[in-house]
Amino acid sequence: MIEPITRGDPESPLRWVCKSTRKLATDLNKQGHDVSHSLVARILGELDYSLQSNRKTIEGLEDHPDRDSQFNFINKKVKKFQANNQPVISVDTKKKENVGNYKNNGREYRKKHNPLDVDVYDFIGKLGKAAPYGIYDITRNKGWVSVGLSHDTAEFAVNSIKSWWLLMGKKEYPNAKELLITADCGGSNGYRVRLWKTELQKMANELNLTIHVSHFPPGTSKWNKIEHRMFSFISQNWRGKPLIDYVTIISLISNTNFTVSGIIR
Repeated sequence: MIEPITRGDPESPLRWVCKSTRKLATDLNKQGHDVSHSLVARILGELDYSLQSNRKTIEGLEDHPDRDSQFNFINKKVKKFQANNQPVISVDTKKKENVGNYKNNGREYRKKHNPLDVDVYDFIGKLGKAAPYGIYDITRNKGWVSVGLSHDTAEFAVNSIKSWWLLMGKKEYPNAKELLITADCGGSNGYRVRLWKTELQKMANELNLTIHVSHFPPGTSKWNKIEHRMFSFISQNWRGKPLIDYVTIISLISNTNFTVSGIIR
């Protein structure tokens, strides 16, 4: 009941839901469970849900009256695909990172008075920026990351999904006929990006798959499953470590137990 309406900073273990405890208790009672709102609050606490948070709660857009219905629709579609053993993936581009001896936020244990020395300025160097594009298999809880050297384009995004399917997804779903992609509404996989649609059609023709795409409403990128289940662990794993080259980036991603492709231009 709470999974499709969970909010929160992906890098924080605490989460919260937009439904009140009384609303949840009412819904549970309709299903035949004799519970009170206080019991619901206790259970939420045991599941690491926080009562309130003052960080990243404002999403920049006024709440749409159909927002809850939109997410319920996507949630039902995901469950339908899972029931039919068809693949469901969550995709997104992680924040682009400067490659070089630059400061990376976060701290890690080192001997006293021995911090890592990094460049004072964060100007883009010869190695440019890394653009990690992730594919998260919601059902299998497995991930794939392609690290781009140049630009985060729709062609790169679809190529990453195709690489995941050929080297990982096809083995997990040998009888798959359809693929459901959940994504943010902007960026390289945005709903208005024509190249994204064109490249997806090419991939569908080549792989003989019927591809469905469900975009989240504007201002709800933090609800994307890949943020909470994959990107957050990558950020935690490389915090405080300068991303000096692409080998380091791939190594740090690999240590989060997700499959990593090579470097794709």
